[in-house]
Amino acid sequence: MLFTEKTYIGINLTGSNFTYAALNSNLELLVLDGGNLDALLTFISGQASAFVAVNAPAKPNLGRVRALLEAEDLGTGSAPLRGAEMRMAEYELRARGIKVAATPSHPDHCPAWMRAGFQLYERLYEIGFTNHPAEDSAHQVLETHPQAGFIVIAEGNLLPASALEGRLQRQAILYGAGLDIRDPMSFFEEITRFKLKQGILPLEEIYDSKEQNALLAAYTAWLRAKKPNDTTSLGDEEEGKVYLPARKLKSKY
Repeated sequence: MLFTEKTYIGINLTGSNFTYAALNSNLELLVLDGGNLDALLTFISGQASAFVAVNAPAKPNLGRVRALLEAEDLGTGSAPLRGAEMRMAEYELRARGIKVAATPSHPDHCPAWMRAGFQLYERLYEIGFTNHPAEDSAHQVLETHPQAGFIVIAEGNLLPASALEGRLQRQAILYGAGLDIRDPMSFFEEITRFKLKQGILPLEEIYDSKEQNALLAAYTAWLRAKKPNDTTSLGDEEEGKVYLPARKLKSKY
C-alpha cells in the first residue's frame, strides 16, 4: 500500500513476528497489522516518507555500562560485574525503576526477538533508512520502548498489560494523546446486565497489548518528528538511544 505523505510507523516484536501501526500527520490510524519481516518491509517500502520507531535494540551492547561500573570500582578483579551486561539506555531505565530486558554484548547470546530486531534494522538500512536524527532524510528509524513509554505517561501507575484493565488504561492513554482510534469508553457502553451475566464482553473494542505497543511506538515517532521537545532520550549514541514520549523523566517510577 502506497502513501504519498509522511507516515509514522511503530513496530512491536514478539519472537520473529512483527505488529505494526501507521499514523498520518493528523494521528489518524492508517494501518494496524502484523506479519513476518518480508510483509512488514513490503509495507514500509511503499511509503514516500516515513519515521519508524522500533521496540527493539539495533545492536548488542558495546560495553559502556561495564566501563562505567569498572570506573566506579564496583567490580573486583577479573570476576564478572553484576548488572554490566546491558546497554546504557537499559541501565538508565532500570535506575529509574523501569524493568527492561538487557541486551547482551554478542548476538549469539541475544534472544530470538532481539536477533529479529537486528535483522529488521539492517534491512531498513538497505532500503535507505538512516538513524534518527537525520535532518535531510525522508526515511528515519529510531528505537523506543512502549512499556517504558506507558509507564512514564502514567507516572508509574501502570496496570499490567496482561489484565483487561491494563489494556483499557493503555488505550485510554493512546486515545487521550489524540490518536484517532477506538474510544476505550465504548467498551463500557456495550456492556449490559444480560451480557455480563452471560460472560459476553465487547473485547473487540480493545486492542491487544502488541497492537497497543505498536500504536505507542508510532505515536513516539510522530512526536519526534512534530514535537521533539515533548520527547526525551536515554542511552549512548553509538549503542543506540531510546526515545520516550515524555518531556521529562522522574528519577523513580
